[in-house]
Amino acid sequence: MATGAVYKDLLPIPHETDPEREDKTVTMTEQPTESHALAMQDHDEKGAAQIEHDQEVVNLGWNEPAQAVSNPLVGGLSNEDLWVLVRRFNKQMYHVKEIPNPPPGGLDLNISDEEEFSPDKLRSNIERLYMTIGIGMMGFVKHIVRLRSWRETRRTAWFCSIYFIAWIFDLLMPVISLTLVALIAYPPCRPILFPPAPIALVSGKGGVQKPKAGVLGSHDSATGAPENHKGEAVEQEASNFVNGIASVALSSATGKHPQGEPAPDEGAPGDSVPDPTSIAVSAADAKDKAAGAAPGKEHDKTKVPMETAMWTKMRPLMHGLAEVTDTWERFANALSPTAPFPKDRYRLRFAALVAPLLITSIFVTSYMFTKGLTFGVGFGFFGDPIISRGLDLLNRKFPNWQKLLELRNTVLKGVPTNAQLTVTLLRIGEANKAPLPPPPHINTPPPEEPADISEQELRATGADWPLNATQEELDEAIALDATVPHETSGADIDSSKDAKHGKKANKILGFFKGTMKGGIETAIGTDKLKAKVGNNHAKNRLGAVPKKNADMTSGPVEFKSRFMGKKGHVYITTKATIPCVAFSTDSTIEKIGSLEREDLHPLWSIPVGEISELKKVGGYGWKAKLVVGWAMGREVADGLEIVERNGQTWRVMAVPLRDELFNRLVAMGGQKWECW
Repeated sequence: MATGAVYKDLLPIPHETDPEREDKTVTMTEQPTESHALAMQDHDEKGAAQIEHDQEVVNLGWNEPAQAVSNPLVGGLSNEDLWVLVRRFNKQMYHVKEIPNPPPGGLDLNISDEEEFSPDKLRSNIERLYMTIGIGMMGFVKHIVRLRSWRETRRTAWFCSIYFIAWIFDLLMPVISLTLVALIAYPPCRPILFPPAPIALVSGKGGVQKPKAGVLGSHDSATGAPENHKGEAVEQEASNFVNGIASVALSSATGKHPQGEPAPDEGAPGDSVPDPTSIAVSAADAKDKAAGAAPGKEHDKTKVPMETAMWTKMRPLMHGLAEVTDTWERFANALSPTAPFPKDRYRLRFAALVAPLLITSIFVTSYMFTKGLTFGVGFGFFGDPIISRGLDLLNRKFPNWQKLLELRNTVLKGVPTNAQLTVTLLRIGEANKAPLPPPPHINTPPPEEPADISEQELRATGADWPLNATQEELDEAIALDATVPHETSGADIDSSKDAKHGKKANKILGFFKGTMKGGIETAIGTDKLKAKVGNNHAKNRLGAVPKKNADMTSGPVEFKSRFMGKKGHVYITTKATIPCVAFSTDSTIEKIGSLEREDLHPLWSIPVGEISELKKVGGYGWKAKLVVGWAMGREVADGLEIVERNGQTWRVMAVPLRDELFNRLVAMGGQKWECW
């Protein structure tokens, strides 16, 4: 049973971060972290994955449509919210390693200080930044705009009256502190003070506007675009946000200046050339040559050092973005916790920290505050001799003091990021031998029709109308208008945004696409011959591009894959005390029904608790994947590298459900993971 908040939870002792202590665990029952302990608890509110059963592994709806899956899978959380977390977890997790020492804050799956850099990871972190901080700040700004607009007259009048009464009696800071305590400790007051409204529906002046997508098809996105499942619109916005930055940067690098273009001429040389913003191959150098310069490292001695400096700074930049986003997620999960994490513990902790500010603000005058602030600024500017000696003393006496004072070890101790929350939910399924089904895949576009709006998404307080708009104004703003997504603020933006290839260029691209498709099909056939003569790279590529309409269903026990080019299945057995993962080429594995047979003769089998590293890998390089996706319009099935504690490495390739296999292996054992 979950315990309530106690004093040590409200004022927590910094979590142990001793790098010398080693304590490796094998099974989840050893409860090496708070995440494992929560997964093993007997929860009061239960979903389908938390109900006892007699089966070896229960299938809760893998490869089934969303309507056929029990709802909720985890008590206190809808399936739509669960799948939002899992989809974003799949994009964020690439590579995890086991750590032997206690994890910071009592939760594993923190980001390693030595995290590997890749452009795809940087993209993922920028997308996370948009989905968490970006959308959150948009919502905050829209609330401020609504208050300042006086359109919701009664609510703004109450805020205004309380503010100036507090100002007259010099009680402004106590009132602000009291409001903060109320917002933190008593969630029901949040929608009263700040009634919700879809971000896309609120204009920059606080009134109602037509969403940028032309219809209000989602509630939490900036554009209001339609979606098949909750959260997809925000995820697509984040992807297009990064694409937009890249497109503008590339257009700048290539010197795109549409206002200086001559009138279109079908026979002009430019009609045969694709838009360089869509094929970034030496485009910047081409621009310099066209301007009469001599680009290249032979003539430009700043080229190599600037490129080196930029790429060198990318890893700390990526790490910094991830840390900022993680901290934001922890604060959000502390203020609005998700099961199975405690409902009140972290809110009361924050309220206990803000309460002294409320008491202090009553006695501290504005003069005292100003004097203290200016002294702190002066000491920070001129006190380096004292500060540096003090830091040296701390480093000698308490070598890990910086780690001890990190927010995740003190104020946010035990509060999860979204990734830590997701792995805890996955562990609940594994602890009950009921693996959580993956998010359903829908290939059809979302319907262009308004989403249902309830009081949870749009409401007002008191006698005000929501956003002070009539029902007719709301209906008009929510309804579909297909012209709105294309509207810009001027002809110059239209010219810069559009990418036109020309008729001949489209024919050239079509020719190359067809030629490339034939070349890829030839290369796939050649790989089969290379694999037969022992080429390991060719073996890794076999089956990575599945045939059209191929059966991709797998899981939760067996996962279609290849090992050293051999077609088979990775399967997971939990019959023994320590679960095992193995690979077999037995073609009857799909008809087993249970894993009690002993005639599978696996090529290899390892205990899940002995895995020390999991890494998502690809048979094709990133350039080849781009070509396959562009020319053939096919999905590429990547692979997974599994490393044992003794250093033995196993690599399975062409796994259609690679993310789901990765998630099961991460959640099953007693390892403490770290992201790389």
